[in-house]
Amino acid sequence: MKALYLSALFLLSTSLFSVHSYADDSNLDYSVQEVTTGIFYHQGVHQDPNEQNIGAIANVGFIIGERCVAVIDSGGSYREGTLLRQAIKEQTDLPVCYVINTHVHPDHTFGNAAFNNDQPEYIGHEKLPAAMQARQEYFGRVFEDILGAAYDGTEFIAPSRTVTTAQPITIDLGNRPITLTAYTTSHTDHDLTVFDNNSKTFWTGDLLFIDRTPVIDGSINGWINISMQFQSMDFNIVIPGHGPATDNWQQGLADQLRYLSVIRDEVRVIIADLGTIEEASAQVGLQEQDQWELFDNYHRRNITASFVELEWE
Repeated sequence: MKALYLSALFLLSTSLFSVHSYADDSNLDYSVQEVTTGIFYHQGVHQDPNEQNIGAIANVGFIIGERCVAVIDSGGSYREGTLLRQAIKEQTDLPVCYVINTHVHPDHTFGNAAFNNDQPEYIGHEKLPAAMQARQEYFGRVFEDILGAAYDGTEFIAPSRTVTTAQPITIDLGNRPITLTAYTTSHTDHDLTVFDNNSKTFWTGDLLFIDRTPVIDGSINGWINISMQFQSMDFNIVIPGHGPATDNWQQGLADQLRYLSVIRDEVRVIIADLGTIEEASAQVGLQEQDQWELFDNYHRRNITASFVELEWE
């Protein structure tokens, strides 16, 4: 995986959010923002994971209730998980009772072991255990090298409780109900979202990318369909899998839909003209290049995945 130079780990702060910073012994600044009362997140950097950024490239965070705390994605390494646990401790002495993984990708799950001492219930999509088992050997081998010392202590912890597609569950953190919903194949085949009912804050996991190039690891058709469903929903704040939390989430969603739709539409034209996957990779979606971070790293991969899916329509 291509590694980019780390420029800073400072977060974008807006008038909506307050910022709390924690320095660790590697001089890495690890900050969380409070987006609304009792909801905090760390905004990941728009880089590929490396030893310097400790894999902290995705949005992770936590929700504080009156009884306990729920972690929403645990981080991209054991080291990030420990920093996230420290950030929680700075805000509350309440125990962490749930660790919720929105999907299998390492930037969202590799911090799980940092919460073992809390003895939480680990929760994920019904297909997450199989996805984790299938990728464990590869992820472990590759990311131990990529992350170096930050990987030390990382464990693959499958959910002890799962959520069935189209059968949401609600768990209560103490006068703070949160609803977990599992989806059909979209970004992956096992995406999960978290909705805080009190504040109408919606954690999308990687079903929404803002600023960073979306990555297709499931179905472009499914992802477009689910994104269109989100358009009609009522959220006050959305915390995407990558990019800033926002109350202007409709714009971020529209940008993602445009990008995915451009790929689908242009790939379909090439397939209809009996064109090749190589032609598609060289031509499709180039007008989107200036709109997205890490475009050159992921765009051609998205075209390839989409072509393989769409040629069988």
